[in-house]
Amino acid sequence: MARLAPIRRIALAAVLAVAVVVPLGPAASAAPDDRELASAERARQTTLLRDTWRSFTAMVAPETGLPADNIEGDLDPASRSAYTSPTNVGSYLWSAIVAEDAGLIGRKELVSRTKKALGSMAKVERHPASGQFYNWYNPATLEKLRVWPEDGSTVYPFLSSVDNAWMAAALMVVRNAVPEARAQAQKLLAGMDFAFYYDPAGRSPDVRAGLMRGGFWDEEPPGCSLVGNYPDNGPDVWYTCHTYGNFASETRMISYVAISLGQVPPEHYFVPWRTMPDTCDWGWQEQKPPGTFVDYLGIPVFEGHYTYRGLKFVPTWGGDMFEELMPDMFVPEVKWGKKSWARQHSVYVRGQIEHGLNDAKYGHWGFSPASNPDGGYREYGVDVMGIQAEGYTSDQERTAVDVGFEGCREAQPRPESYGDGVVTPHAVVLALPYQPKAALTELAKLRRDFDSYGPGGFYDSIAVRSGTVAKRYLALDQGMIMGALGNLLGDDVLRDAFTKGGAEKRLRPVMAMEEFNLPPRQ
Repeated sequence: MARLAPIRRIALAAVLAVAVVVPLGPAASAAPDDRELASAERARQTTLLRDTWRSFTAMVAPETGLPADNIEGDLDPASRSAYTSPTNVGSYLWSAIVAEDAGLIGRKELVSRTKKALGSMAKVERHPASGQFYNWYNPATLEKLRVWPEDGSTVYPFLSSVDNAWMAAALMVVRNAVPEARAQAQKLLAGMDFAFYYDPAGRSPDVRAGLMRGGFWDEEPPGCSLVGNYPDNGPDVWYTCHTYGNFASETRMISYVAISLGQVPPEHYFVPWRTMPDTCDWGWQEQKPPGTFVDYLGIPVFEGHYTYRGLKFVPTWGGDMFEELMPDMFVPEVKWGKKSWARQHSVYVRGQIEHGLNDAKYGHWGFSPASNPDGGYREYGVDVMGIQAEGYTSDQERTAVDVGFEGCREAQPRPESYGDGVVTPHAVVLALPYQPKAALTELAKLRRDFDSYGPGGFYDSIAVRSGTVAKRYLALDQGMIMGALGNLLGDDVLRDAFTKGGAEKRLRPVMAMEEFNLPPRQ
C-alpha cells in the first residue's frame, strides 16, 4: 500500500492534537497517565486507518468487487461471509474514497475498485418499480438470497429503507468524489425512489407531512405487514407495520437522502419525534421529557429532552453511539444545526463516558450494536439514554434501568451493579471529533488491556470484565471507522462530497431552523 501523503499526515496530526487542549468537562476528565495514553494513541491513528482498510481489501470477493458482510479476525478469505447488503457495499465505496484521499491507494486503484463494485450493483436484482435494492445478496454470485447461508433458514426478500439510504449516500459521495465513475453512480441513484417508503399520513392525518416506513416486501411475508403502494407505481407491496418516528437515530439518514434528492417535502424533517410528548399516552417511553411544542413550517414539534447524570440530551432509540453519530459522517450536522445538533453530539458522548466510567464502572466506554463476544450479533447501548422502554443494555446480562414516568409509571430500583460490559471500537472512533482526548485515551486502553487489535485494526467488540474479544471484522463497523477517521484526516472529505447539490439546497435550510430544548453549553 502507498505511504500516507505528507500533507495528510500533517492534517491528521493537527486535528488530533486538539485532544491535548480541548477540555472534556467533569464527566470525562483524564488522569495524567490517561494523557500519556492519549498522546501515544494519537501517533497510531494513521496505522489504524491503514489496517482498517486492509480488512476491506480482504472482505472483497474478487469475482464481483463487492465486500462480504464480515470476515474472521485473521482475514482468511475462506472466512468471508456468503452474504452482503447495500449498507456493506456503501461502506466499502466510501472507505475506498477515504483510502485514496489518505494516500493508502492510488487514484487508478480507487477508480478500478469503484467501477467494478458499481458494475456489479448494476447487475443485481432490484425492485422494478422503486429501483431499491434487496437487503441480502451473495457477494460472489450476486444472487438475491432466499436461503440464509449460515443455517439454511428461509429469507423473505426485503427492501430496507435505511439500508438503501446508506447505499444512496455512498452513491451521492461517489458521483462527486470520483468523477470517473459519476455516470455509473448517477444511473443507479436515479433509479432509486424513496417515495416508495413515504407514508404521507405517517404520524397522523392532520400533520401535513409524513414518515418513512421501515421497508417493504414484494411478496407476502409471514407476520405483520400492510398492503399498499404510496406512489401508486407498479404492483402493491407489503409494508412494515412500523414507521420511523424517532429522529435521533441512524434512520434519519433516510430523511436526509430523500429530502436532498427532492423526493419528499422538506417539512418531513420535522415530523419524527425528538422525544415523544410528556403525556401518559406516551408513558411507555424511557423517561418523562420536559419540553414544549414548537411550530416549524406548520409541523408541531415537541422539543423535549432526557436527563442522565445531570446531562440533558435528545435520546436515540436504543441509547447507542452509531444511531447518534453515523449520519453525521455525511451531513455536517454541527455546522448546519447550530442550535440543535451542535448542542447534542458532545453531550451525548459524555453520557456514554459517564455510563462506562462512573455509573456502570466498567473502566471503559463506547456502546453500540456490534458482534457479540459470545457469538452472533447484538445491540448494545446505554438503556436510559434511549427512547425504547426496554432499551439496549451495555452488558451481557442485560442489566436494565427503569426511571419511571411521573404520574404514569412507577420507577424501579436502580441496579446495584452491572455485569460484563461490551464496548466496540467503532463507537469510540465516532466520538473522536466530540471528546477527542477521552476517545484517544479509550482506544489506547483497549489496546493495552485486551487482545483487541489484529491485522485489520481493532476487532469488533470486547467484553471488558471477562476479557472476551469478538475477533471478527464487520463491513459496517469498519466503514464507520474509515468514515470518521477519513473526515478528520481529509478535512471532511465525505461530508463535502455528500452535500454538494441537493443537500445544500434542500436540507440545510430546514436544519438551520430548529432549536433543540438543550442548553447552549453543558
